[in-house]
Amino acid sequence: MTTRRQFVLLGAAGALLTGCDKLSLPMLSGKASFQGVDITGADYRYALPDQDGKMRTPEDFKGKVTAVFFGYVQCPDVCPTTLAELAQVKKLLGPDGERVQAVFITVDPERDTPELLKAYVQSFDPTFLALRGSLEQTMATAKDFKVFFAKAPGKTPESYTVDHSAGTYLFDAQGRVRLFERYGAGAQVLASDVKALLASG
Repeated sequence: MTTRRQFVLLGAAGALLTGCDKLSLPMLSGKASFQGVDITGADYRYALPDQDGKMRTPEDFKGKVTAVFFGYVQCPDVCPTTLAELAQVKKLLGPDGERVQAVFITVDPERDTPELLKAYVQSFDPTFLALRGSLEQTMATAKDFKVFFAKAPGKTPESYTVDHSAGTYLFDAQGRVRLFERYGAGAQVLASDVKALLASG
């Protein structure tokens, strides 16, 4: 699939979610309650260069909730859907959306160049970041997060797809991983949990 066609599909995926702009979030009081899987205490970390060559770690985003997701540019469905949902989360949160950072870690460093990654993630939101390491760094990071990925052969050597785990990891404003959000949870569930993490400091 060409990059141009891919971006057209991405725009369509984002358009499907625009009707959620006015949805209200559930009010939270007292102790934070989460809809995602609470993985507080897990030691999941990354240290990879972003699309501009700057090394990034969770500590870079203290003060924000970070949404970390593994995928690749030519992913036909899971990746564009997730990135569109994360863009929608920022809108649902209003001013607090500025305190959300999406981090996309490519599992296809062979084809996903920094330039391509930058254009891809920023087609959803100009603040989104993409991280790209060597294959060895990518494998080590995926192992830390317990993420699976593997090439699936295509009709030509260059047309392979990549099977990979789906889901989003939320880091709190202190740079600690706190929640795993299953793929398909939806923008409103994600926004509710992000709001709870922001409120908890």
